[in-house]
Amino acid sequence: MNKTVLITGTSSGFGASAANYFAAQDWNVIATMRDTGKTTSLSNSGNIFITKLDVEDETSIRNAVKAGIDRFGKIDVLVNNAGYGLFGVFESVSAEAVKNQFAVNLFGAMDITRAILPHFRENNSGVVINVSSGAGAIGFPMASVYSASKFALEGWSEALRYELASLGIRVKVIEPGGAPQTGFLNRVGGESTGLSMIDDYLPFLEQTGKMFHAMAETSDADAVEKVVAAIYEAATDATGRLRYAPTTDIQPILNARRSTSEEAYQKFTDNIFTQNKR
Repeated sequence: MNKTVLITGTSSGFGASAANYFAAQDWNVIATMRDTGKTTSLSNSGNIFITKLDVEDETSIRNAVKAGIDRFGKIDVLVNNAGYGLFGVFESVSAEAVKNQFAVNLFGAMDITRAILPHFRENNSGVVINVSSGAGAIGFPMASVYSASKFALEGWSEALRYELASLGIRVKVIEPGGAPQTGFLNRVGGESTGLSMIDDYLPFLEQTGKMFHAMAETSDADAVEKVVAAIYEAATDATGRLRYAPTTDIQPILNARRSTSEEAYQKFTDNIFTQNKR
């Protein structure tokens, strides 16, 4: 029997591309999204089943998992992809906006995973793939709340990995760098509600904006393909590997974070992110 993957956030970006890729590899795909009217990015493959799933609605989550099992009989892989970026200096972000960021990026993934784990335990197998970000390993200016949600996602994933290993269930984390082709940055303005402008930060915002623009210029042109390939590898390689960082644009900072001293890392990132070069 063909294997089955449930992917959240498939209306666009990594989610849509991953759904199409898995379907092309003869997988059954449960393509979920908050608004099932936004399916134009999905192929017309007969093995893609589209169903509603709002990561902030537990009833919607349970219904989507049940509908997928009813359609295909079994789910082998869960890809927690749904998420968005909240960008702005922390002082300007409302408490409500912070809670919304965590509700989607962290609590939604937790709730979906909790809903599907009984099915995985029943089958003594399964893979949970959490799509994080380079910002889940590195704190970026203007992204403190987004980074916090992704840091939490990665910490939870790492701990969960130990809990589930004895049950034959693997946990994986994908850490993309910048991927402007997904439209992720275009959505930021619409999602970043609850922000106020504080004039004292304007010089910092101008400098940081130039830095992000320069980083966007060096983003991998084929980032989406690399990330989708990494998701598929994580689903199929049958290893205990936890983290996959498929794009080259984020590698220098990840390497500095994980392979150098704290002092060396801070000096390296200060030269990138701050006006006061060390």
